[in-house]
Amino acid sequence: MTRFRKIIGQIHLWLGLVTGVVVLIVSITGCLFVFQKEISDLIHRETFFVKQPLSAVTLPYSTLLKKAEQALGKDRPVNFSTTYKDKEHAWEFMTYKAGDPKALTYFGSIDYYESVFINPYTGAVTGFHDYKYDFFNIVKFIHWSLLLNDTYGQNIVGYSTLIFVFMLITGMLMWWPKKWSKTNINKSFKIKWKAGFKRVVYDLHNVSGFYVMLITLVLALTGMVFAFKWFQTMVYVVASGSITPPEIKQVKSKPVTSVSYPVDIVFNKSKILLPASDRINVSPAAGADGVIYIYGIQGKETYYHADALQFDQYSGKLLYRRNYEEQNAGEKLIGMNYDIHVGAILGLPGKIIAFIASLVAASLPVTGFMIWLNRKKKKKKK
Repeated sequence: MTRFRKIIGQIHLWLGLVTGVVVLIVSITGCLFVFQKEISDLIHRETFFVKQPLSAVTLPYSTLLKKAEQALGKDRPVNFSTTYKDKEHAWEFMTYKAGDPKALTYFGSIDYYESVFINPYTGAVTGFHDYKYDFFNIVKFIHWSLLLNDTYGQNIVGYSTLIFVFMLITGMLMWWPKKWSKTNINKSFKIKWKAGFKRVVYDLHNVSGFYVMLITLVLALTGMVFAFKWFQTMVYVVASGSITPPEIKQVKSKPVTSVSYPVDIVFNKSKILLPASDRINVSPAAGADGVIYIYGIQGKETYYHADALQFDQYSGKLLYRRNYEEQNAGEKLIGMNYDIHVGAILGLPGKIIAFIASLVAASLPVTGFMIWLNRKKKKKKK
């Protein structure tokens, strides 16, 4: 057993030395990003929100879209929009264009990524937001790929996270008491704050690491779903019990009959068809036979509970609908992945838990390095 622990200890040590810096960066940025919505809503309140309207009637979607296109300019077509059921939010119209796919950094891989916010009751522009240089978006992409192009950065972060999962497992094996005596239980579950500095550092690494192990494991595994297609596929297969991907019907618009302002017909139908949705996202048709995509999302901040509709871009006719309830367990779990990863799946308590777990995860490479350094100094003295 002693030899086994020594081997586990060596694996844990060297894996930590290899990935420690990446784990530290990813964990710190995870902490910063957890409450990005609350902070952004506070800082950009005048842009993101509108005053309570005298009339609850919004202007036609096509009118608001036209105003957004005018505000963004001809070279910035609207790719996506978010509308809200509540009366507090300005509606967001987003424009995005990818940059050089071979660029080394995040900044080179995005040409532009901007939004204009429109008061849905008056049509007035409440403000603009440049996501490419937004603080929290940069934090997200440091977390996502170390601000490198996804081709390079995603692999570095992904494999570091995979190694971190092994470290959590080996750390648990090293933490496990040899005997469940009262003394060992106190050592394993309590930080001895009155002890010397080296002992406190050791306890911070072992004890705090134990308490957040399950949460950090969930955060790491959900991060791997983003990083690796093979891991996402594995999660889907395990959850759904099937290796066959779901069949999604492919439909196309037919430029036969055209009506005035079909996007208004689509949007008004969507509000009737999606009465429980807190947000309705609109993606315009791409190409001559493309369809207008509508996503009705239940939840003011989460994304997983969404019904998807497809409409003919010329007639506004509903061509296809797939509700959240129709998804299998694998689809639902993959759809929940982001909301689980940031803690939003459990609301504010979930975010607090994710924040604390990420903070402790960020401390583990630091305390682990300090423990290794102290032991190295001790060996030199001997």
